[in-house]
Amino acid sequence: MRERVRFEGDGSGTGPLSWGQLENWSAIVKQGTWLPLGGVKPLPEGTTVAEIAGELRYLMSRYQPMRTKLSFEPDGTPIQQVYPEGETFLDVVDAGDEDPEKVAEGVCDRWRDEPLDFTAEWPVRMAVVRKDGRLTHMAVLVSHFVTDAAGAVTMMTEVASRVATPVAGLQPLAQAAWQRSPAGQRHNAAAQRYWEGILRSVQPRRFPPPAAVTRPRYWHGEFVSPSLARAVPSLAAASGLDSSTVLLSLYAGALTRVTGVDPVVIRPMVSNRFRPGLSDVVCTLAQAGLLSVHAAGADVPELLDRMRRVTMSAYKYAYFHHADMAALVDRVAAERGEPVELGCYFNDRRGPLRDTPCPPGESTFRWVTSQDAPSFEPLFVHVDNVPDTLQLTVYVDAAHMTPTDAEAVLRGMETLATTL
Repeated sequence: MRERVRFEGDGSGTGPLSWGQLENWSAIVKQGTWLPLGGVKPLPEGTTVAEIAGELRYLMSRYQPMRTKLSFEPDGTPIQQVYPEGETFLDVVDAGDEDPEKVAEGVCDRWRDEPLDFTAEWPVRMAVVRKDGRLTHMAVLVSHFVTDAAGAVTMMTEVASRVATPVAGLQPLAQAAWQRSPAGQRHNAAAQRYWEGILRSVQPRRFPPPAAVTRPRYWHGEFVSPSLARAVPSLAAASGLDSSTVLLSLYAGALTRVTGVDPVVIRPMVSNRFRPGLSDVVCTLAQAGLLSVHAAGADVPELLDRMRRVTMSAYKYAYFHHADMAALVDRVAAERGEPVELGCYFNDRRGPLRDTPCPPGESTFRWVTSQDAPSFEPLFVHVDNVPDTLQLTVYVDAAHMTPTDAEAVLRGMETLATTL
């Protein structure tokens, strides 16, 4: 059964993608997935189909990225169209004799595997599961193209209380208009100059070639460290840095100790929400910046000081036209005679409850999955909120770094933080 949901909202038009959207679209194309976010949520007793349909209507009406479809120029350049109105559907699934939670999880699993046609479909899929005539669970997936983590927090807060005041901040079409303006083009050119300085000054390789071939090729692991959770806030307080920069410093120090490569070149994910008009916008704004820092032989205070001096420029210039920057990277590679590896990422995706008190506990590491497809970047470390501790999630391409060395980087971060 499908419940038809009509919607209409403020703002419409057609134009190029914003820089944040371009960055996200490149990941969708590269990874071959619509980057679905979300999952299963239990529903309170007495929830009705009309109530959930109303939530879907609210999301579609309020947020322009929800009402966006794409078209493509002959050369493949994506164009966005924001619609002022339309309709979508809420699926109603009967669990029958099955566990309704498992049925809802199965819906999400199926949707994750099914491609999304961005030219014809809205970038959200929602269903409710019914058991013995009662709604028990909601399944909802939204493409990462709609929003990043910070925008998702705004969305969840507003939908919970049905905020009705006008949407704040610059929407993606307005962002793209500024980015095409003389001021936006000057900033893009400055970002390219900053990046080019790093691209021409560092050695091309981030990782020594692994001594042996590892199969499967792509690995996903998790390191839970109460010790790191306790040490990082203390280091932040003593240095005057935020905890994200402390963790980034520890990452740089551990990387050079494991790989022997210096300077360390990292692409930190930057929210870009410190820019005017962008703090609470529901859209995708985060982009991967670029920094280079000498970390070999540095103790923790030196690492923190060196990272302090490079992060401001890295964050400032993590706002750029993705295709223009990719062309610059290719041009420098051609002139140098080999590509400069940039596949070393760091992403602190913790929410507002970061740096909460943490009781003592034992650190643990585990490999979650290993696979030959889909692919991962050479090395990508995320920082995640976990109750009463801190979790580092690592994705590694064993053709660039062995799983053993990837684990050593995470454990090395803990060692640096706790052996001052």
